[in-house]
Amino acid sequence: MSVTYKIAVAGCGNMANTWVKYALGRSDSEIVALVDMKREFAQSMADKHGLTCPTYTDIKQAIEETGANLVFDITVPSSHYKISTTAMKLGCNVFAEKPLAETLKECEDIIAVSDRTGRTHNVMQNRRYDVRIRALRELIASGQIGKPGYAGADFFLGPHFGGFRDAMDSPLLLDMAIHTFDQARLILGADPVSVYCQEFNPVGSWYAGQAAAICIFEMSDGSVFCYRGSWCAEGVPTSWEGDWRVTGAKGTAVWDGVNNPYAEAVAPGNQEGNFMRECVRVEAEVPPQHKPFHESCLDEMFAALEQGRRAETDCRDNILSMAMVLGAIESSKSGKKVIISNLLS
Repeated sequence: MSVTYKIAVAGCGNMANTWVKYALGRSDSEIVALVDMKREFAQSMADKHGLTCPTYTDIKQAIEETGANLVFDITVPSSHYKISTTAMKLGCNVFAEKPLAETLKECEDIIAVSDRTGRTHNVMQNRRYDVRIRALRELIASGQIGKPGYAGADFFLGPHFGGFRDAMDSPLLLDMAIHTFDQARLILGADPVSVYCQEFNPVGSWYAGQAAAICIFEMSDGSVFCYRGSWCAEGVPTSWEGDWRVTGAKGTAVWDGVNNPYAEAVAPGNQEGNFMRECVRVEAEVPPQHKPFHESCLDEMFAALEQGRRAETDCRDNILSMAMVLGAIESSKSGKKVIISNLLS
């Protein structure tokens, strides 16, 4: 197969290794440039993976000199807007790490540039591609628990990253909660209407910004989604996927992020007069996880390009998950409920 995708990799930190390994496994792709603010980082990435492509500190120069037609944006969040818009204006499609951008204005501008140039912009929401979260979605969609009225996710971990996260104003919400918020939209099949949020930085935190948050979202299907999280919680951790509970008119579905999801639904038959209704357990059908989450999401991005359609994590969809993040941050700052549609132009 001839090379179709000439890839410029922007950002050569640790996460880029996953993207580079994936690209090297595709016969239709070639990495033609490595870009980083520190050229030695780009050269180190080239040496590590046996690449002989040139290295750069400027994405515009890299694209113009190599003829790249696809950019992997794996830079820090504050660089996403500049890298993505520059790449699309130069004729490249973009696959980017989350978040889409740091502000809704920047997110909307990315969409506008994508519309104007006809170039694709997709966001890495790898946790959508855990077969267990998709099995939870199917369990709910099957009607086993009836119409959902409440969804809740707890996320309590204490990772000591160091680096840019430790200095962010809202490290939990802006860098990590996007995954959980995006998963909530996925499993409910609904979008955010409003949010009330309180961020705080618990005692013992090693983050400069607000490392914990409680958020209450009203969703377009009439349900309420509640998120409770901390990124400086030592001991008794949840999984990275969170600990989920979804209650519906006829039962409850749960997933601890480790084992397979299941539901308990009201048993059939006449239970009138029962103080507590008897329930039956319903196991979710969980297929094998053939590929890691990152690779599965990248497969979808490439398939969408080849088929001329929008990917599941196209920027136009992903902005709604970003609106949950940025709406929550605004609510925390103002101390008021935020109507999410008012944030979007």
